[in-house]
Amino acid sequence: MSYPISKIDGLGPQPAAKLKAVGIRTTEGLLKNAASAKARKTLSAKTGLGEQQLLEWANTAAMMSVPGISTGKAGLIRASGVNTVRELAMRNPGRLAQAMRKINDDKKFVRVLPSEKSLAKLIENAGKLPHKISY
Repeated sequence: MSYPISKIDGLGPQPAAKLKAVGIRTTEGLLKNAASAKARKTLSAKTGLGEQQLLEWANTAAMMSVPGISTGKAGLIRASGVNTVRELAMRNPGRLAQAMRKINDDKKFVRVLPSEKSLAKLIENAGKLPHKISY
């Protein structure tokens, strides 16, 4: 699923305006334009945004493309130490649930935490996706 870039956690109005100025309005558009190191370098030159920051936002956009992961869940998963879809595909649902519970108690990303069973399904979904970002 594709979301407006404004839904990416940590991407404020000024960077969003810079991305929109070069035609990037959705998470899918960001993924297409920041998929490789070369593409991020080109995008950085066009927008003045840092390559590392573009990579972080692209990783968040990729996380949001996993079926069943909303914008809030994507932020919570990343705050729990899982930065890429590849990492998510390798996680233990029980341990991830514990980490997410701790983070959510402090930062309130979501109102209802996903169950261990639903996390197992998200992890399975992540494993089925093609890798969209190269490093």
